[in-house]
Amino acid sequence: MLNTSEILSSRLPDPASNDLIGRYAACRLFGQPADFLIRGNPYRRPVRPQDIEAVDFSRPLTRGDFASTAALTGQRLLTNIYESELLFLPNGEFRRVERDFQEFYGDPLRSAGERVRPLLERQLFAFLEEEIDVSGRWSEAAMRSYFERRLAGVTSAESSAVCEAIETAREPRAAAELFLTQLASDFLSEASAMARNVLGNFGAVQSELFKVLIDEYGYGVHETKHSTLFEETLKSCGLESEPHAYWQFYLGTSLSLVTYFHYVSRNHALFFRYLGALLYTEATLPWANRLQSEMLGRVFDGAADTRYFDEHVHIDVHHARMALEKIIVPTVQRCGERVIGEIVRGFEEFALLQELADADLIAQIEWSDGREHYVELAAALRAKGAASRRAGALFRESKAELSVPHVHDEDELFLVEEGVLDFVTGPGAPRRLEAGEGIVIPQGRHHGSRIVSEHCSYRAVPLPGAAAC
Repeated sequence: MLNTSEILSSRLPDPASNDLIGRYAACRLFGQPADFLIRGNPYRRPVRPQDIEAVDFSRPLTRGDFASTAALTGQRLLTNIYESELLFLPNGEFRRVERDFQEFYGDPLRSAGERVRPLLERQLFAFLEEEIDVSGRWSEAAMRSYFERRLAGVTSAESSAVCEAIETAREPRAAAELFLTQLASDFLSEASAMARNVLGNFGAVQSELFKVLIDEYGYGVHETKHSTLFEETLKSCGLESEPHAYWQFYLGTSLSLVTYFHYVSRNHALFFRYLGALLYTEATLPWANRLQSEMLGRVFDGAADTRYFDEHVHIDVHHARMALEKIIVPTVQRCGERVIGEIVRGFEEFALLQELADADLIAQIEWSDGREHYVELAAALRAKGAASRRAGALFRESKAELSVPHVHDEDELFLVEEGVLDFVTGPGAPRRLEAGEGIVIPQGRHHGSRIVSEHCSYRAVPLPGAAAC
């Protein structure tokens, strides 16, 4: 059986890979936006084309740089490529965005995306091959025992690190809003990747998988469709409910949870890997969603509509049982025990991506919540002459100019020299910085800015690792 390492090695990028990717990213839909929130237009998806020159897309990521500029840029691009095969329509007047609709779904952009898709898949997911070892002989009994043991280790915990980070934050509502916007990257088009796997003809397993899919879609009742329930969650918490309104605030690690399922679903050679990932998510969601529902209830003083999470506490217990007994085991019996290694690999790959996403979100919550400390740290560093020793780059911008949220691959001292700007670390209220103020931005932390004075100049000073401590 062709394994993923063979699939990936057969797609080695050519020397022009960055040029191809640059041309795809140059689409005007992916260019500079007018605001941080994108309302009424699901086709406008900024990717910061200027970052592409700094990324070597021929070099696969490692676990250590999964929250890097390369990771965020690659994940944004790959999400756009995959989602050009999904249908999105605006909530507002269609005529206003019809040109964007035609361009996003038109052959030129989709063809360009298809040329670079294998390069991005290799860049973003090849590291999983090195990180996870599923070698050895597998039997159905060994597989069952392995999944039972691994899932018990996850779902027996009495608390969730993400929920704890939210509830112990100085501003738990802002932290919860950041958490919900990460979920929006997936939950507002939930099960779209799964739908790729119900076509064709592969016996009773196909029908069982379709049962899971139609559960996600509320059995054709729009009000009970899972994405509809999540829209109500967002509205009840005072957040926008349109798909990708918060596009600019998605962390690269959050997007990886979306793109991975498309990656293993779009390429049916990776179908067995998809089954393992499906089991992991269906079996762990009842535990996670119960804790998340309880957390949201407390943080929003009972005002949060938690039906989305409560529904999954019930239905995904059933889905986990179906995934193992009605889908995975019959597939093994039909295709042979030699496919078990790929099923286990998919389980572990998605588990690792979830671990990385949780750690990255917690780090973002803690930095955003504690940004006053980093403002004070910037003042201390400036007083010690850090800016004069390492002058960095000086930027001059005019009122309303916006820096699309992004990350840096090293610690940075951000200083406002003249004027005023709003500094954002999430969808909540910005931190206004005036002349003489600044903030330390740790490596990998997501941030953006918008000029509010007529003119503003600010400086970005790279910091050696010890300086930010």
